[in-house]
Amino acid sequence: MLETLNPQPQDKILQLITMYASDVRPSKIDLGVGVYKDATGLTPVMRAVKAAEKKLWEVEKTKTYTGLAGEPAYNAALVKMILGPGFADRAASVGTPGGTGAIRQALELIQMSNPKAKVWLSNPTWQNHPSIIKYLGMPTADYRYFDVETSGIDFEGLMADLETVAAGDAVLLHGCCHNPTGANLTPDQWDQVIALLQRKGAVPFVDLAYQGFGDGLEDDAAATRKIAAAFPEVLIAASCSKNFGIYRERTGILIALTSPDRRAVVQGNLAFLNRQNFSFPPDHGARLVTMILEDEALTADWKAELEEVRQNMLGLRKQLADELRRATNSDRFDFVAHHRGMFSRLGLTEAQVARLREEHAIYMVSDSRINIAGLNAKTVPVLAAAIAQVI
Repeated sequence: MLETLNPQPQDKILQLITMYASDVRPSKIDLGVGVYKDATGLTPVMRAVKAAEKKLWEVEKTKTYTGLAGEPAYNAALVKMILGPGFADRAASVGTPGGTGAIRQALELIQMSNPKAKVWLSNPTWQNHPSIIKYLGMPTADYRYFDVETSGIDFEGLMADLETVAAGDAVLLHGCCHNPTGANLTPDQWDQVIALLQRKGAVPFVDLAYQGFGDGLEDDAAATRKIAAAFPEVLIAASCSKNFGIYRERTGILIALTSPDRRAVVQGNLAFLNRQNFSFPPDHGARLVTMILEDEALTADWKAELEEVRQNMLGLRKQLADELRRATNSDRFDFVAHHRGMFSRLGLTEAQVARLREEHAIYMVSDSRINIAGLNAKTVPVLAAAIAQVI
């Protein structure tokens, strides 16, 4: 049987990790992997997470299964953090293995509900979105998003493409900190997208992986909350990997907003999907998040550290934009300071990216997406000087 299998294409980011690891040059810089790093290159355990883990070690009495949907307290805490008050009677939800697990479950829910539904993705988008959709055999289409000439939003193209969405189609939207570009819609643009999708009868599907990394915990949820209030049905896949720093705990949630009278049926289908794919969701990270959000002091410390992380990335963005302006004697890269989140796409060619890797030991994805958090105050000028050389 297994002899019939064919080799699968390598994931570009995982391939980059291997190349970086085998590079013996001490000056090498990793800007490919999408994890937050501090000035020392470490992805630290947040203070509140450490405190919650210590408390959990002292009070936990069992390692038995949770419910199929995960712990109700975790689901309720995440729904409130993401959507604010007023949605509990509409929100069906399940814990998932990270945000990726939530995306997979959402896509399967769409497939179960409407096999003919097309899933619309921004061009570009996170590479795992089309990969999972292709694996599931679902119909899909792109809508224009990023203008490579301006490094901003191609809003006219976006709106034109979404005019062709059919009723019942699902439109995947990045709630904040667009991956891979870092370019986000303005509040007015969000209002126009919402009005268009309402008119077309589409179902918004929000990927919210970076809440707290852009403009702040509340501001980063603003677009998702607008969408939740505007539509009878919304799917939201969210991750705790970044904002709680618990990448390896695989802690995510899928929220399906529906009418109060349909909530129980939707909840049952979400639990069914969990059962088919992995049964009970991971609990350790979810329990830590719950403990943090239910404890006033831990919540305050977590928010303070999350804000430190956000401000660090904003500082790196400004420093990089300033250094690139000096090194290139142009304003070509000023957009870096205005984008938000961990990523920006620099607009370099694949050949220029290859030169950065080969000549300067600087690793980034071939489309020139960089992880801003992979930099520090010392490596920013190194990157800027190298970019000036290759362009």
